[in-house]
Amino acid sequence: MITVQKYAELEPSFFDGRNFGGSIDIVKDVLSDVKNRGDAALSEYGAKFDVSAPRSLEIPQSELKAAAEKMQRENPELYKAIEYSHDLALRFAKKQRESFDDFEVELTDGVFTGQKNIPVERAGVYVPAGRFPLVSTVVMTITPAVAAGVKEVILCTPPRVHPSERDAAQKQGTGVPGKPFVGGKPYADENIMAAAYICGVTKAFACGGSQAIGALAFGTESVPRTDVIVGPGNKFVAEAKKLVYGTVGIDMVAGPTEVFIIADKHANPAWVAADLLAQAEHDIVAQPVMATDSTELAHAVAEEIEKQLSTLSTRETAEQSIKNCGRIIICDTLEQAAECANKKAPEHLELAMNEGAERDKIASLVHNYGSLFIGHASAEVFGDYAAGLNHTLPTSGSARFTGGLSVRVFLKTVTTLRTIEGSAGAIASAHVSGVLGDAEGLAGHARAARIRLEK
Repeated sequence: MITVQKYAELEPSFFDGRNFGGSIDIVKDVLSDVKNRGDAALSEYGAKFDVSAPRSLEIPQSELKAAAEKMQRENPELYKAIEYSHDLALRFAKKQRESFDDFEVELTDGVFTGQKNIPVERAGVYVPAGRFPLVSTVVMTITPAVAAGVKEVILCTPPRVHPSERDAAQKQGTGVPGKPFVGGKPYADENIMAAAYICGVTKAFACGGSQAIGALAFGTESVPRTDVIVGPGNKFVAEAKKLVYGTVGIDMVAGPTEVFIIADKHANPAWVAADLLAQAEHDIVAQPVMATDSTELAHAVAEEIEKQLSTLSTRETAEQSIKNCGRIIICDTLEQAAECANKKAPEHLELAMNEGAERDKIASLVHNYGSLFIGHASAEVFGDYAAGLNHTLPTSGSARFTGGLSVRVFLKTVTTLRTIEGSAGAIASAHVSGVLGDAEGLAGHARAARIRLEK
């Protein structure tokens, strides 16, 4: 049963960041090994950790295309769903791109300053393929890179046994965790490959785990070095991204997923419970939270959670998440619920409230969240899959200082200066730069400024 408690009873640790990774020495060793030995290290780690260790890493474009065509033929509903999700994500990302203006302005006489937004040349995308191969993550990571204007988008995802070699693997008793099929063709989860083709990936590699992050950060004989790495993963992947930051850019270091729902007395208990369970099924440490000023709704949602859990195929995971990390918080007012949400800074924030002045007020009060879902009908899962928004979002309180994955991650905002020799502004800048150079004891700086005042 989910914990139901009053706002005043919340322990201070509830608002602390949740980090289940920590420093993992093995990741440091893996990264160093990949940097020094390249493909040879990738091959060895594949044989150690994956179900397949192919003889080469790059998945041919023909395989990606074949996977997409197979999906279109055998599962047209999924194919159309990915196309729809990609179309909305691309339209939204292109609109984001338009919001990053290039400009030049004359700040003072003869001094022109400006900015340009330049896409990185090569982006690395990591898509996990564990219990739940994240097809939607392919859309959410590749699409904004394409919209930003990135020339090359490189995908890494864990290897799978090629269909033509599955019989051989089965006879050997390989192709399973702990017993990889070694020396086969490079291949990956078919749905991930199909989605990558639909979204316009440049190259794809059958390579997973922290070793894939190392390959994207440092480059190997096969995998190109990238400028930025995005995408989720387990604690080893998250730690690897943290360690390579500075060598490359990253989107963020993501922790366990979370949702916070502010609900008024009109909220549908079944809908709210379903949204809480949708997050809970991700991981036993996912955190589903609701805050309301209605005691009646609080208990109705708690009962509905138990009812829906009984028929949920992912019950084993969701139930642990609900029991260990879930909360229903009874607040004195919805304004207090908004205060609670701002302190928590959740990844996803829902306002399960009737349209009107009160909802508008709460929407204006909240400001720490990855994405905001306004109104009863705006399910968080729409943001996960098919509403244009990106579902790669800040967790563990990091929404206090950053937003989610967007075209911004793939752009460099650089500045420009153009001056007119002899203009009043150029003369003033030279004089002031000389004075400040003297004040800092940097004679070379002062001279480089004043030399431009000499006849």
